[in-house]
Order: sequence, then C-alpha cells, then structure tokens
Amino acid sequence: MMTPGLEHILFISFALFFIGIYGFFTRRNLITMLMSIELILNSVNLNFIAFNKYVWPDKMDGLFFTLFVIAIAAAEAAVAIAIIINLYRTHRSIDVENTEDMKF
Repeated sequence: MMTPGLEHILFISFALFFIGIYGFFTRRNLITMLMSIELILNSVNLNFIAFNKYVWPDKMDGLFFTLFVIAIAAAEAAVAIAIIINLYRTHRSIDVENTEDMKF
C-alpha cells in the first residue's frame, strides 16, 4: 500500500481549510459557523503534522503546536457553546440574521 506524500496531505488540508472558510461565510447558524472554525483549525493541525513528519522528522515542534491548538480549540468551543446557549435562551434563535432583536 502506498503512503501519501506531503503534496497529498497538503491538498487535503487545503480543501478542508477552504470548506471551512466557505461554511463560515455562507452559513447563518452559529453552530455551523463554530463547526466551520473547528474545521479550519483541524486543517492547520494537519499542516503542522505533515510538515513535522516530512520536512523536520527529527523534531517534535509540529506535534507540540498541534496539541496546543487542540487545547485552545476545546476551550474556544466550550465558551462559544455557552454563549450560544445563553443567546438561544434569551432570543429563541441562534440565527446570525436576527441581529435587530439583540439589543444589549
């Protein structure tokens, strides 16, 4: 079985990144926007791992950056979901288009 090269992994990461960008700019639901941000962060993690394996195989920098990004993404998701739940409780909607109802 043939192992994928750096170009294949970077192409997958490139595709995931732009699917995330497209999802973030075209969706109006806060949950799907949050999922798009997570997809973007995962494509960055894939880049870190790929470059660590193929360009600098004797160093562990890419793995450490990946673990750091995963930890930050988990904290970001927890805070964002708490904010989304609070917005839903007060406004009964998580649609981004309903900004005229959200007076703080």
